[in-house]
Amino acid sequence: MMQLLKFSVDEALNGERLDVAIAASLEEVSRSYIQKLIETGMVKINGEACFTKKQKVTLDDEIEITLPEAKEIEAKAQDIPIDIVYEDDDIIIVNKAKGMVVHPAAGNEDGTLVNALMHHCKGNLSSINGKIRPGIVHRIDKDTSGLIMVAKTDVAHRSLASQLEQHSITRGYNAIVYSNFAEDEGTIDAPIGRDPKNRTKNVVTDLNSRRAVTHYKIIERFGKFTHIEARLETGRTHQIRVHMAHIKHPIVGDTVYGPNKKVFGVETQMLHAKLLGFVHPKTGEYMEFESELPEDFLKVLRKIKQL
Repeated sequence: MMQLLKFSVDEALNGERLDVAIAASLEEVSRSYIQKLIETGMVKINGEACFTKKQKVTLDDEIEITLPEAKEIEAKAQDIPIDIVYEDDDIIIVNKAKGMVVHPAAGNEDGTLVNALMHHCKGNLSSINGKIRPGIVHRIDKDTSGLIMVAKTDVAHRSLASQLEQHSITRGYNAIVYSNFAEDEGTIDAPIGRDPKNRTKNVVTDLNSRRAVTHYKIIERFGKFTHIEARLETGRTHQIRVHMAHIKHPIVGDTVYGPNKKVFGVETQMLHAKLLGFVHPKTGEYMEFESELPEDFLKVLRKIKQL
């Protein structure tokens, strides 16, 4: 069955190329796949098919995308370098690079973290999430870097998934956001669901939503920008990005939920999964891992300090 997606062009996407606007809204789909959809007449602007990827979209344009019936995808092992922080017989902790998709999907059938893990682990990953997401207990966005935990066995997977459900896993992120804060720390307790005006995005809403809680504290203030730590109590899709935009502190570089402008030369959100802690599924020992901030994040911090 074909899938129909619709969204309205907001201020963040006003003036962008059609393929760029769609890519920003469908983060798990590759740009080349989007361009193929456009070329084959699967994309409409205000009801009219558009075959030009460079077509500029304007505010309030209605974009309609028809996704062909998904074919069954099976992850294949690929020799792709990944940064392994820790590994034993039950789990593996990876420091994911920005730009890497976690698991295969339409338009991104290879080159993902799962493809790399299949090669590294020789297929020895938990089977609970099926053939295209073996071992994957949780995800982080394509353009978010940082720590992700992977289960090698079904027993480990169930344990880690249970800890996620009980909100007992420590997940700390660093972000650079717009504007200064009046307070040194705070909590955002606001439900998140699909944006009724743009089904490709999430938004704080009481309609068909789930509770979402993010705790944050200030690391360093820079006047027009702030370096913060955000800790997830829940784990909704795009939670930190949505919550920070909701309180008028969108993440620098996030043109989906923040301003449609490039600052400091960045094109993706300054968000890094820095801290990850959990109880080991077999030993019962609490383990905690921390990764260094990536160079692109540090580069932006250096530029801000020079203002």
